[in-house]
Amino acid sequence: MASFESLAQSVISGREGQVKEQVQALIDSGTNPLAIITDGLINGMNVVGARFKVGDMFVPEVLRAAKAMSAGLAIVKPHIADKDMPATGTVVIGAVQGDLHDIGKNLVVMMLEGAGFKVIDLGIDISTEKFIAAVKEHKATILAMAALLTTTMPVMQHAIELLTEEGLRDTVKVIIGGAPVTQDFANQIGADGYASDAAIAVDICKEWVA
Repeated sequence: MASFESLAQSVISGREGQVKEQVQALIDSGTNPLAIITDGLINGMNVVGARFKVGDMFVPEVLRAAKAMSAGLAIVKPHIADKDMPATGTVVIGAVQGDLHDIGKNLVVMMLEGAGFKVIDLGIDISTEKFIAAVKEHKATILAMAALLTTTMPVMQHAIELLTEEGLRDTVKVIIGGAPVTQDFANQIGADGYASDAAIAVDICKEWVA
């Protein structure tokens, strides 16, 4: 019989097939779907995040774990109403205009979802206007932007300026990241947070919504 512990362990190991089987078994036995998500899937991803942070797990393993968790989530979701989904907060995320890199961003997306956030992933090459429109539409409390090129970094500042113009700055926290991005740059443009990797990004977002 599948248990929350064994499900979490399967997520940590990145065993997608096993996660699907265990989730289905738990549903078939009448287990609360929300508990499957929080006590099984998310618990497993929390361990992955902690291990990744201390260098105990690496990007490929984290991606496997996140993929396994997402597969489990897909099976549970039809059994619960959206309003009952345990959303920690809503994050709008994307790579800024002119930037076509998405591996780091995708990792952040998966780990945020694993931590219970509702994530609106806009993708790559996103204009300032698109970011702000998505923040408004989804009533997001966090805007996360990634840049992998020094030439695209100024877009982040424009987005923060537009948030201010639209009167949203007080209700939306901004976190930025990417290879050329630094804490100094974050301070300079008035971002609320800077993350050098996905695990730190998730920790900062968790602190903000706690």
